[in-house]
Amino acid sequence: MMLEILRVSWRSIRSNKMRSFLTMLGIIIGVMAVVLSSAIGVSSRDSVTSRVESLGSNILTIGPGFAQSGGINHGFGSASTLTVANATAIEKDDPDVALTAPLASDNAQVVFGANNTSAAIEGTNQNYATIKNITMAQGGFLTAADVTHSANVAVLGSQIEQTLFSGYAGSPVGQQIDIQGIPFTVIGVAATQDSTGFENPNDGIAIPVTTEQNLLTGSTTVSQILASAKSSAVMDDAQLEITSTLRVLHQLAPSAANDFQITNQATILSALSGISQTLTYLLDGISAISLLVGGIGIMNIMLVSVTERTREIGIRKAIGARKGIISTQFLLESLTLSLAGALIGLIIGGGGAIVVGQISKTGNLLSPTAVILAVVFSVAIGLIFGVYPARKAANLKPIDALRFE
Repeated sequence: MMLEILRVSWRSIRSNKMRSFLTMLGIIIGVMAVVLSSAIGVSSRDSVTSRVESLGSNILTIGPGFAQSGGINHGFGSASTLTVANATAIEKDDPDVALTAPLASDNAQVVFGANNTSAAIEGTNQNYATIKNITMAQGGFLTAADVTHSANVAVLGSQIEQTLFSGYAGSPVGQQIDIQGIPFTVIGVAATQDSTGFENPNDGIAIPVTTEQNLLTGSTTVSQILASAKSSAVMDDAQLEITSTLRVLHQLAPSAANDFQITNQATILSALSGISQTLTYLLDGISAISLLVGGIGIMNIMLVSVTERTREIGIRKAIGARKGIISTQFLLESLTLSLAGALIGLIIGGGGAIVVGQISKTGNLLSPTAVILAVVFSVAIGLIFGVYPARKAANLKPIDALRFE
C-alpha cells in the first residue's frame, strides 16, 4: 500500500513539473542560503583569526594612560608614561615575557632623489621584527648595535619602497634617503604584510628608537611597548607581571589607578571572533526565514492541489480509501517537494561553499552541521506545512467531493 501511495504522489508531482519546481524554489533558496552563510561565517572567522595572528603571536600591547588637567580627564593615551627603560625592565624582570619592543611613532617627509612622500616613522629595536613576524624581502632588520649607537639606518615597508624608489632600477639596500633632511642608509626592505585596521604597516619606515628620540622627536618617552609572552598559556600571567613591574617603576601608590593600559591580543581575537559569529547567526536567521517562506509556498500549492483533485479524493474514498491513506498521500507529496528542494539547494550551496573556500584560500568550508540542519529543517517544514492540506483532503466527505465541479 505504501509503495502505491508513493507512486501516486510522485505521479502527481511530475504532472505539474513547473509548478512543483517553483514550489521547491523557496526551499532551494533557503537551504542554499544556510550552507553559504555557514561557509561565509567560517571564512570570515578564519580570515580575522589569521590577520590578527599575522601581527605576531602572544602579543601584549602596553599604551600610556590618561592625563588630567583642570579636573578634565583627557582619556587613555594622553599621558606620556612609558619609556625605553620600562621596556628593558619588563623583558629583564618578568619571567613570562619573552621579548619587548618600544615604539616611538612620528610622521616625517622622506626624500630619495626626485621622489618624496610623507611616511610613518617607527622608532623601535631589534625585537620588533620577531614580535610582529616580519620577514625581509631584501637586506636585514635593525640590530642591537644599531639601537645602542643610535645609527642612522632605516628599514622600509614594501609600499614606501615602491613609492620612494619608483623609476630606480637598482636595489634600495645601501642607498641613502633623507628623513626630515637627515640622511639615513637603507639596510632592508620588509616583505608585504597584511594591513589591519587603519594602519598600513607596508607604508612605514623603521629606525632605531634611540635615533628617533635623539634626532626626530626629542622625546624621552615612547608611544607604545609591545611585549611577547613566552606562550599563549601564560598571557594572563605575563599581563599581571607587566602591571606589577610598571606600577613599581612608575611609583604608583597602592590606591592609585594605573597610568598605562595593557591590551591582550587574545581578548581582541576573542571579541572579533564573537562579532563574526554573531554575523553568522544573523545570516542563518535570514536563511531560516527563507525556509519558512518556502514552507508557506508548499502549503499554498498543496491546498491548491487538494482543491484541484477534490473529485479524485471523493472517488478514492467512495471505493474504500481511508482517511489515513489520503492524508499520507498528500503529506508524502509535501515531504517530497521539500526534500527535493533541499537536495538541489545542497548541491548549489555546496558548490558555492567550495568556491568561497577557494577564493578565500581557507580550504573546504562545507560544514556537515549546516548540511544536517538544512536537511532536518527541510523535513520539518515539509511535514509541518503539509499537515493542514493533508488533513483537509482526508476530511472531505465522499458525497461532497463527488458533486464538486
